[in-house]
Amino acid sequence: MNRAGMRGSAPLEGIGSPDAQFPEASVERTVEWVDTDASGHQHNSAILRWVEAAEGELFRRLQLPDYFPSAPRVQQVVNYTAKLWFGQRVRTTVKITALGRTSLTMGFEVRGESTGAPDDATPQAGGVAAFGTVTTAHVPSGASTAQPWPEQFVRAVHGTA
Repeated sequence: MNRAGMRGSAPLEGIGSPDAQFPEASVERTVEWVDTDASGHQHNSAILRWVEAAEGELFRRLQLPDYFPSAPRVQQVVNYTAKLWFGQRVRTTVKITALGRTSLTMGFEVRGESTGAPDDATPQAGGVAAFGTVTTAHVPSGASTAQPWPEQFVRAVHGTA
């Protein structure tokens, strides 16, 4: 197990049920000036914006546009492991790791690309900069509590739609 109790040598390797092949999606971005804080590296909120962008890509690919207005976050866990700097390219990947009756959990990681610096101690050496999980619940419009996911949603997530 690694730092966060996830299996595998990297945050997204080997998580979830060994029998479940859940979908994943990635987006690439450049750390912009607005993404940084006063110390010059990424602001903690930038990580979650990039995760949400990858999540959007995932649910567009699954053709589930109704997911967003009915899936509020119930938990977010972020482990920050390295800094990302203005101008650095990053790749954010989200993968569904569990689908419950009324909830869904995604694992994510944000990786910075190496700038080619010869020394791994440099700020832009690359590698995993953040990883964690996001859990949502299915609360359809008009409902005040979590409800079971619709069958069409379950089939799309399991790849049987």
